[in-house]
This record gives sequence, C-alpha cells and structure tokens, in this order.
Amino acid sequence: MAFSVGVDVGGTFTDVFMLDDAGGQPLTAKVPSTPDDPSIAVINGIDKVCAEHGVDPSEIRAVMHGTTVATNAVLTGNGARVGLIVTEGYRQILHLARGFVPGALSGWINFVKGRPMAELKDTVEVSGRIGADGAEVRPLDEAQVRSAVEKLRAKDIQSVTICLMNSYVNSAHEEAVEAIVREMMPDVAISVSSRTLPEVQEYERAITSVANAFVKPVVSRYLANLKAGLEERTGSLSLSILRSDGGLAAAQTAGEYPVNLLMSGPAGGVAGAIWVARQSGFENIITFDMGGTSTDVCLVEGGEAQVRRETVVHDVVVRASSVDVRTVGAGGGSIAYVPELTKALRVGPESAGAVPGPAAYDKGGDNPTVTDANVVLGYLPSDARLGGDMKIRKDLAAKALEKVSEPLGMTPEEAAEGVIRIVNENMFGALRLVSVEQGYDPRNFSLMAFGGAGPLHANALGRLLGAWPVIVPRGPGVLCAAGDATTNLRDEAARSLIKLAEETTKDELAAAFAELEERARASLDADGVARERQEVRYQVDLRYAGQSADISVTMSPEDFHAEGLTPATDRFDDLHEQMFNFRLSKAKEIVNLRVIVLGPGAEAVELHLEEGDGDPSRAAVAATQIYSDGETHEGTIYDRSKLLAGDRIEGPAIVTEVDSTTLVLPGSHATVDSVGNLLIRDNS
Repeated sequence: MAFSVGVDVGGTFTDVFMLDDAGGQPLTAKVPSTPDDPSIAVINGIDKVCAEHGVDPSEIRAVMHGTTVATNAVLTGNGARVGLIVTEGYRQILHLARGFVPGALSGWINFVKGRPMAELKDTVEVSGRIGADGAEVRPLDEAQVRSAVEKLRAKDIQSVTICLMNSYVNSAHEEAVEAIVREMMPDVAISVSSRTLPEVQEYERAITSVANAFVKPVVSRYLANLKAGLEERTGSLSLSILRSDGGLAAAQTAGEYPVNLLMSGPAGGVAGAIWVARQSGFENIITFDMGGTSTDVCLVEGGEAQVRRETVVHDVVVRASSVDVRTVGAGGGSIAYVPELTKALRVGPESAGAVPGPAAYDKGGDNPTVTDANVVLGYLPSDARLGGDMKIRKDLAAKALEKVSEPLGMTPEEAAEGVIRIVNENMFGALRLVSVEQGYDPRNFSLMAFGGAGPLHANALGRLLGAWPVIVPRGPGVLCAAGDATTNLRDEAARSLIKLAEETTKDELAAAFAELEERARASLDADGVARERQEVRYQVDLRYAGQSADISVTMSPEDFHAEGLTPATDRFDDLHEQMFNFRLSKAKEIVNLRVIVLGPGAEAVELHLEEGDGDPSRAAVAATQIYSDGETHEGTIYDRSKLLAGDRIEGPAIVTEVDSTTLVLPGSHATVDSVGNLLIRDNS
C-alpha cells in the first residue's frame, strides 16, 4: 500500500489529510499547531493519523504541505539580513517604491512606512548598464563589483539580491555579478532578479527579488529540517509545497523561489474547495475559510480560482501569482472588547491564537472571543470536542463574556450575539471584495464554508450575501489539507514584451511561447512528470494603449495556434467591461507573455455517501437550545457521521463532527447530497 498526505499548518490547528492510492475514503487528523517550530506539529499530525488508523509511516510516499513559514517571516520581520546590489544611481529604489495614499481620506496622516527588507546601509551600487533594448550601454567593471561585494562581506549579510537595470531583457551583467558573489560569499543565499521575475518594471522586480532573498534562508532551513524529520519516520518520500497560485512545487524549487509561497496556506483551502465542488457539480463558488486567527475568501468561476499577478502580505506587495484570496482578521480566536473611550463593542483583529486560546478551551485564556460567543449562544455545544479531544467549557466562556456584557449593560447572550453579528459583517465585507467589487453578482454563486469555525457562521453569511446553497463539505476543518493533497504540480515562465498586439506577428509570439514553454516544463520534467501528462496554458497581459491597468488573459495553445491573439483580445474587452464598466475601441498593448504548465492532480478517491431514507432521526444525539435574534429556540444536535445522502435537517440544528460544527439557523434547512456535503438553504 502507498499513501499520500496533505498537511496544512494554521494559526491554531495543524490538519492532516491522508489518501490511500488504492482507493478508500480519506483519513484525517487534527493537532494543535506549534508556532515556535511548525514542523513539530506536521510530524505530530502524521504520527497521529497513522496511529489512529493503523498505517505504517513507511507506506507514505508523498507529503504535500501548505506552509505559512514565508508569510510569518514577512509579517514578523524575522527574515534574513539582505544585501542588495543595484545599478549605479539606483541605490534608493526600495525607498522610492510606488506612490499611493493608504486608507480613506487623510489616511496618509497616520501612515507609517515600513522598513525595507534590504536597508540602505546594506545596498551597494555597481557600474555597468544594459539599455532597454538589451544592448550593453556601459560594460561591467569587475574590480568595482568586487569592491562593492567586499562591503557586503564585511557585514553580517545572510542573503544577497542582485537587481540590475533592464536585466529582464539581458541578464549578462547579473550573471557576471552572481559569479563574483558566489566566489566571495559562498555561504550566502542569492536571488537574481532576472530569474526570480524576468519582467519589466524595476521596482516590482526589485521588491519581489528582495522578498525572495529575505525569506529564502528561513524557508530553506525549515524545508530541510522537515524533510529530514519526515524521512526519519517514513524513509524516502517526495515533499511538495503548495504555491500561492494553488499549484504544487517540489521542495527544492520551493526553497529556491519562496516568494511564490507567501499565500501558500490560504491557497490550500481554495484548492480543496475546488476539488469538492467539482465532485458535487458546482462550478461557481465563493470559498469561505474561517479558522482560529483569520478568515480567507476567494471567488471560483467555472471551476477555476481567480488568480492575480501580485501577492500582498501586510504592507509588502510583490509580483508573484497568487489565488485572489482576501483576508480579514476575524477568526474563532478573535478577541471582543469594549474601548473605554467609545463604549462600543469591537471584535479583533487581536486573536487569542493557539496559546492560550479562547476561554472555553480551558487552557488559561480569559478574554472573550468569537468561539466563546458561539459557546454561550449554544451554537458550539459544550459536549463537542475540538480536534476530537479538546473539551469545551461553557461556564468559562460565559465568565469571559462578562467583560463585554457588563460595560454594555447586556446579558451575556445579548453581548455574544452582538459579537457574532460584528464578526459576520467583517467577513461579509471581505466576501464583497472578491465578488461585487470585481463585477460579480454573489447571487450567481454558492458559498462553500470550511475551516474549523466557517460552518458555524456559514448560514448567516449566506443570508447576508444571498449566495445559495451554502455548502459545508465533509471534514471542513481539514479541507485546506485536502487541497494540498489533491492539487496539481505547477510551474510557470514569463517574459516582458511591450508591443502593440496589431504590430506583432503570430510567428513572433509562437517562438516566444515555445521558449517559455520549455522553461516552464523543466521543473515538471525533473519531477518525473511525462510530457503527455502535462497541461499547457498560454497567458498574455494586455492593456489599452496609453493605459496602465493590465489584465491577464488565459488561452489554450490550440486556440492560439488556430486564431492567434484574437481570442485573448476579445476576452480582454469582456473582462475590462466587467471590471470597469466600459470598453475602448483603441489598440491593445501586450505587456507580458506567460506559459503555465500543470501536472496531474493526485489520483484521489471519488467521494460518495450511502443513500438514506430522508429521515435524519438516526443521527439525532440530543435536544438543545440556541439563542438567535433575541430569542431562545429549541433545536436538535446531530452526529454528522450518521447522516446519509438525502437526509433533510430542519433548523434550528447543530451538526457535529470531529473537526468542525455546523449551525443551521431557525428558518433554514440542510440537505445531504450524494458526496456528503450539507447544502443549507433558507425555507423562504
């Protein structure tokens, strides 16, 4: 037997999803995260799922991992000390950056610019210059380069970025500087901009390459330690890391270009949601992933997640493809409080995290959190067990809620409902960002809720958004790990080509795409993926001539070879009108060309559930009471493991399972579909 394992590390829990290559339903486990060293929780989770299901760890052939190591390094500033080598006259490139006004009107007054990841004192200039046409304007002075590198060597530099003008069109000078750095500083990590991001726009190329260098030593060390720890238990295996764009990369490639991992964690949930939706017959969904610390949302149309050409982590914006996930600081651990000045209830973004966690966890926490509010309202029954073995205490939750109920002159239940309504509105705002503000009507989509806390809030969010049915998959708390295990290997190659579309020939573009295709296929070839199993997609970034807003348009190689760029330019007009509500008759300009290559996904088992008679009473566990809209309602608690396809559950109801709890509000009902999803709809 052979197994593949998906592992997702969250702020509170680490989830494991194991698939048997020979078939059978998935095996799952959930363990507390270990923030000081995430690899410990990864190994603990794999040990737990193997022990619970009698699997020999040596039978694991592959581990696919969504990691937040790179993200956390950027958020906390705990990356490497980076030395930056730039063209003479461009030492201030990171400080000049891009001009923008953050926040609402006059928001700039309170804006504090973050420190660059490569400081000015660690930035050196080298002579030599490449022109915009790729010709050498001024030769590189090797002696001067050595002198500049010597300045970096005298400092405690851990990683070096080389970013020279116009290297995207001619990388000769960068390669020459790289050779000297490797000779003089053999122990440092190196990021070369012409390989990290071979595209036009110097600042974007610089910040992306510096971010890559900033997290590279941290990520490389983590991956090396993780692989060693896994192999100690399992023997030889394949370790792949989820990229920000939802594809997998081999650990070696991921360690070389970790800037592509900054949204690795959230991308796993999107990948898992797409996998479940495909088997359930839903092509258009909005994903809603609520964990202990934050909530991530993303729009999926036609079975494909929306992907944007930039990744945003706090105040750092890099040019790297990522699924268009929007994040808000609203999770089960978000802390509620009443400021002394305003006396108005607030929730988050501060979180109780994994340690000490919500008060109801009985691990020392005493601040009221969203989880405590759910417990007080009866949405999260006190006899439920998080992760299968973490008991919930309602008395401690109620005591914690007194910190906000007393200043507000409310009962604990009234204050708890206020907490839930505020956090729901916060998440509703994020859902609008990926739908309404992108030109999509959310009523044309279904809402798929997952994460440990997502199913508790899904019914209410469905009402706010008008997105029906609300889908709660089986094992919603480990869906991110399922996405890690079931998504595709992926790589891409890009180059800039600033030219009017009407002035390019099909042969010119075909030659450029062919070169990029070979580069993109290389990593999948190295992973042993046969060429006939690789799927190729062409992508072109277009804009109206004279405009600055470009849009990425994807097309198949077959369409390109048959019709040239016509399908892409037509699609660009449609997308531009959808996003900005107008189209222009003026010429289109090519900005970048890109080739994306996908490998096959995991040979995952097809989900299915035995057909029932429609009566869920066999799964009823106990009667319960919940507080909703200022009233107490009588309801029923159900054991999800005993529900069968076709069952209909009338709200109010609580559906419990090992890794999550689903709330069906009064006035709503849930049906179980053929693959085991709960489909929640309003009765009206």
